[in-house]
Amino acid sequence: MKRLAAVVTLLGLAAGVSACAGGGATNKSSSGGGGGLFTTIDVNRPGIDASAPPNPYNPKGNAFPGYTTMKLGFVVNHLTDPNKALPGMAASWEIPPDNSSITLKLQPNAKWSDGKPVTAEDVKLSIAIAYTQGSTAFAVTPGAAGAAADVTVVDEKTVKVTQDLANPSPKFARGVLDTTVLPSHIWNTAVPATIWDTIKTARGDGPEAEKAREDITKLGQQVIAFAPQKDVAGGPFVLERANPGEALLVKNKHFFNVANVVPDQVKVLNYTGNEQIWNYLSQGKLDHSGFVAAPTDVMTRIKAAPGSEVIKGYSPVAVSMAFNQSKKPYDNVHVRRGLAYLIDRDQVTKVASPEGGTAATTTSGIHQKAADAWIAETLPKLEPYKPDAAKAEEEFKQAGLTKKDGKWTLADGTPWKVSMHAPAGFSDWLSAQENIKSQLVKAGVDAEVVTTADYPVYLEELAAGKYDVGFWLIALGPAPYDIFQRLYGVSNGWANVGGKVKHSAPGKNNNWMGGPEQIEVDGTKVNPGELTAKLNSVGPEEAKPIMSQLAQAANQDLPVIQLWDYINNQFVNNSRFTGWPHDDELLRMGQGVLPSGVWIQQGLIKKKQ
Repeated sequence: MKRLAAVVTLLGLAAGVSACAGGGATNKSSSGGGGGLFTTIDVNRPGIDASAPPNPYNPKGNAFPGYTTMKLGFVVNHLTDPNKALPGMAASWEIPPDNSSITLKLQPNAKWSDGKPVTAEDVKLSIAIAYTQGSTAFAVTPGAAGAAADVTVVDEKTVKVTQDLANPSPKFARGVLDTTVLPSHIWNTAVPATIWDTIKTARGDGPEAEKAREDITKLGQQVIAFAPQKDVAGGPFVLERANPGEALLVKNKHFFNVANVVPDQVKVLNYTGNEQIWNYLSQGKLDHSGFVAAPTDVMTRIKAAPGSEVIKGYSPVAVSMAFNQSKKPYDNVHVRRGLAYLIDRDQVTKVASPEGGTAATTTSGIHQKAADAWIAETLPKLEPYKPDAAKAEEEFKQAGLTKKDGKWTLADGTPWKVSMHAPAGFSDWLSAQENIKSQLVKAGVDAEVVTTADYPVYLEELAAGKYDVGFWLIALGPAPYDIFQRLYGVSNGWANVGGKVKHSAPGKNNNWMGGPEQIEVDGTKVNPGELTAKLNSVGPEEAKPIMSQLAQAANQDLPVIQLWDYINNQFVNNSRFTGWPHDDELLRMGQGVLPSGVWIQQGLIKKKQ
């Protein structure tokens, strides 16, 4: 996988397959009209498997969110509200002030592509299927935060989902809205009719509950393997055919907002890495592509293509240089601070991600734009760690390091080499590490860059504690808990189970960061894992002081060095279609979550006259 992977990996990216030539398509579909052909890629999944079923839960499934499959609502990465969403298969919803439930009103005219109406029973079955995947609000783990307690069909077009208030989550509604809606008359054989009895039993304790949870896990595999004979879609398009080069989608004449849908057809092209996407964009082949990292020379080539436009928006992700504190000398905060003073983040960003990132102003654990909204008063108090060789030397000396023949050595006089790891093909990460290496070597710190075969292996070895230093995505908003659990969650020893926080020693239960259980912030000892867990059960105003304290903890203790905050680059071409959203909130939907199919069904995309 290439650089695209790192930004969207947390959203379930699948591995790529080999590409080969694709077939053609006409400008008219069986549904009529004259909107022409819209060409794009699926940024969440490289590679098209022609034999894969139209199953959104299958890793290679030929199901395309926003085009063929519909969510109840399309969540927006709002800066501070994790439950903000646009209507999807649900036309509207109501959430009481205590966040105890969400009542969904379905689109009154919604039909499946075979003409059958979309009903509340479809939604209830879809939620049962989501339980088998442990999806969002639908987890059977006892005490799971934000888990649904009850799903009630109010009438044919209304569903009420209640939250288990034993361990509530402020992003419960987001989890419900993010549910993919499936046609029950197609999917009712994917799970047994007794599925809800099993789910109810699984929420309890004891041997029967444990057996029920095991049964649901087995059903999850059954769901993944489920292969409908044809695509019965709820979105604006339906799959007509797929080959290893492309998938062809045609307009769904039964879509409830079909009048908004301008293209008659959508072609989703195969790709195996960034270079292929760069070529598509440079040749003007794509009407839209979500984020893909590209160096300056490639961006210049893309921008030169007739009709090409790059639209920039907010992306709630930052990249950091993370330390394994169970390995010396990274257990010493002064070493981490010294490295922070040696690394010029502006230079790193300019080399590694000049178009797709903004150098971090400091390490706070939060994307700068979100930080301005959450902790504006705290930001000026944080140490910026601007490049300063004298301060770096002072920090290293406090750590007991010594300088011999122009090179820094460990306290016992043995050589010290900063060994940084990154997955092969992650071009911007590798470029960043090579630049950091040159900066460190120039300052007398020996360094090396080591590549790992691919991203899954990288994550596996990182979790196993095999690396001294690696790159780690942080600041994954918009929910406050999600932002900080990347620093003070499972990877650093804290597990939040049933609202209770347990800490594991370094090297145990995927704790590869190995930070201390308590950190001193402004003279007060705090437990950052417990503070982070609190963010999973409080509202926005209560979250702000906690986030402020955690930002100070991250800034002082430096479990990572925040390098750059991502920019959500959307690539569009105005030669065939226009109307692209430039509103930042709508653009937040395209960062590896939902493609331009959402814009199409909203009626934003117009045929160029």
